[in-house]
Amino acid sequence: MAITIQNYIKLANFYNEMTRVLSAICVEKGGISLENYVGRFFAADCLEYIVEYGNRLKKSGEQINAETLNVMNLFEKQFENVKHLVTPNQKPIYEMTIEEFEKIMNI
Repeated sequence: MAITIQNYIKLANFYNEMTRVLSAICVEKGGISLENYVGRFFAADCLEYIVEYGNRLKKSGEQINAETLNVMNLFEKQFENVKHLVTPNQKPIYEMTIEEFEKIMNI
């Protein structure tokens, strides 16, 4: 995927729509909180990808309008709150201790 503002906007729209669907799922499952829904890990991984995509877009030197920059900043702030939920990419699950696994899985 070429790093472009148009692709970033598509990713941002996807994430926003996905969060609406996750909220609806939580309501349908009896009103569970998003913090207790297993899909929160997937959402955190998606947000991590979008934030990194935005960082690469900024480094590319492409002209980014103020509205898009505001969205990028908002996603970065949101990511700070959920970055402990992302799938680890440094150490595979089978190499983790039980304590590390429990921490990652928020058990």
